[in-house]
Amino acid sequence: MLNTEKRNPNSTHIDEMNTFDMLSVIQNENLNAALAVEKALPQIEKTTDKISERFNKGGRIFYVGCGTSGRLGVLDASECPPTYGVTKDKVIGIIAGGDTALRNAVEGTEDNFELGYNDIKKFDLNDLDSVVGISVAGGAKYVLGALTAAKEANALTVGLTCNEGSKINEISDLSIITDTGAEVITGSSRMKAGSAHKMVLNMISTCVMVKNGRVLENYMIYLKPSNEKLKDRMIRIVSEIGKVSYEEAQTLLEKSDWDIRKATAI
Repeated sequence: MLNTEKRNPNSTHIDEMNTFDMLSVIQNENLNAALAVEKALPQIEKTTDKISERFNKGGRIFYVGCGTSGRLGVLDASECPPTYGVTKDKVIGIIAGGDTALRNAVEGTEDNFELGYNDIKKFDLNDLDSVVGISVAGGAKYVLGALTAAKEANALTVGLTCNEGSKINEISDLSIITDTGAEVITGSSRMKAGSAHKMVLNMISTCVMVKNGRVLENYMIYLKPSNEKLKDRMIRIVSEIGKVSYEEAQTLLEKSDWDIRKATAI
């Protein structure tokens, strides 16, 4: 039996607990998710370096998954353009069932190898691209189909799972395994397994963007002024980098078409 499908002895009587005790059990398992990510850091490091090398040469990053796994990939991909100024075609999230599956369960797509294969074939992959297949159990046929197509195109393939010896680990060039164990609610891998994978995706995309020169010190220098909050952040960044007042920083940005690098002459 997969570790993520086992029954958690710490929560066998959660239905009899008061609210605080329920929350305590869940939080203890959340901490275990973070520990699982820590143990996987060498795998994450190797993966990040390989992806970054390709990305810096013009490659793209693809996240492929079903259900929660797919939603996490789409989430991480969608946050890269506003945060790091990359175009939408540089980090791409693909979920089985398409955008409808972001809000609704789309039955049967997880088990469709051909659908995953064909969905990613549409992107004309090449050897600079990186495809991260996300599957807690590690056997989603949709993800296996996408990884198979990626390998045929000589793209880098990565399997992100929570279980040793899974099928996507076998097919992928690199593996990241966050062994989070049994869930508080048996089999509900949207919980700590999903939390662990969100952390891993955050790490990969953040480090790739830093290594791509899209961060100065710890400032987001490719921010886009898409709302008032981000405009304020951009002004404060320019103020701190240029050691000028808030008002002067705003003027510099306005004269530079809201480009932090131009405003600070980076």
